[in-house]
Amino acid sequence: MKTLVTGATGFIGSHLVEELLRKGYSVTCLVRKTSDLQWIEGLDISLAYGDCTEKESLLNAVTGFDYIFHLAGLTKARNEKDFFLANTSGTENLIQAVAEKNPNIKRFVYLSSLAAAGPCYDRTPVSEAVEPRPVSAYGKSKLEAERIVLRHKDVIPLTIIRPPAVYGPRDKDMYTFFKMLKKGIFLCWGKCYYSLLYVDDLVRGTIISSENNAAEGKIYYLSDGKIYSNDEIAEAISSAVGTKPVRLRIPRVIMPLFAGIGQRLGGKRNIINKDKIKELQHPYWVCDSSKAREELGFVPKVGIKEGIKWTADWYRIHQWL
Repeated sequence: MKTLVTGATGFIGSHLVEELLRKGYSVTCLVRKTSDLQWIEGLDISLAYGDCTEKESLLNAVTGFDYIFHLAGLTKARNEKDFFLANTSGTENLIQAVAEKNPNIKRFVYLSSLAAAGPCYDRTPVSEAVEPRPVSAYGKSKLEAERIVLRHKDVIPLTIIRPPAVYGPRDKDMYTFFKMLKKGIFLCWGKCYYSLLYVDDLVRGTIISSENNAAEGKIYYLSDGKIYSNDEIAEAISSAVGTKPVRLRIPRVIMPLFAGIGQRLGGKRNIINKDKIKELQHPYWVCDSSKAREELGFVPKVGIKEGIKWTADWYRIHQWL
């Protein structure tokens, strides 16, 4: 099967490319001339050049593929405009190009985010039936992209995946917390609860959804099925990196100020930024993946203990820690 992957040079995208190759798919990666290819270099892939923010560059790039996995986008940006340009307009350009140039596609899979739905307001996991209420510019841009994708469901077979926080080798977001805990610092702003998913499980679930007819036209949450407190996550990371961190309590009211400092120091690539703080101020980010289990047979294989250890080991081997 011929497959096109956008966002293939990123954390999740590069793992998806590797798994597709293991399963015998023919893989083409949509990249820009300036893309850093370090995670896909040397793989048995083809490259197609294009930019999701420029529709004309996509018209020839999307033809002839059985499956398209759309992972390209921004998770961090300096302003709301950049989020909507990359995540919303970029998705609109891509799916319109597919509708015009590849109407016989078997499946278009859009990787969205739990941020598109927004937080829960207690420990009851959000399900696909719950009305989305995103709280960040990132989440709003992903939700609007979902709506654009769904407008094409009568002409393109499609599926949308909403993962929670994803971690694993090559991830640079959770890496920030690994670094802090390695230094013996546990920043805490009260009790919080999260769903998590190891990258290999997300990749497997994404491919399963593309191959299953039951997933056509639907949205699915994928998670490892557990709910973790921030204390449990910090304990797992601390154990993996071999530290006993000191807890530093940050009052929620000063979190935006803290984010502003982090953004000035780290730029748009820093996970500690004003938009992310809008999410972190909410204590419940949990989702219900039972629909994926029941309809698609999705069963996660990696729990937090193994996943965090494997991630920490990778960081050490590659001298990130």
